[in-house]
Amino acid sequence: MLREFDIKETPDGNQVVFSIKFVKNDGEIVFVPAAVACGLTCNLKKNRLRGVMPVDEKGNRVGHPYPVSIDGILEWNGKKIIL
Repeated sequence: MLREFDIKETPDGNQVVFSIKFVKNDGEIVFVPAAVACGLTCNLKKNRLRGVMPVDEKGNRVGHPYPVSIDGILEWNGKKIIL
């Protein structure tokens, strides 16, 4: 799942869109039906985080980016993640 997450573009240059369900630090469960990977202002590998930007059906950014702990990911493209 993390290897797929780190692929940001397809060979023809389009962003890779995925769905994700994760737990925020405060315990809230968030489901984003369409999102793309984005960068954050911290060291992602060291802090075990990934950036998630919600998008609409046309691929336009909607809302704000989420910092997602890789340990808090519950589902990826409809598949349950087991640690």
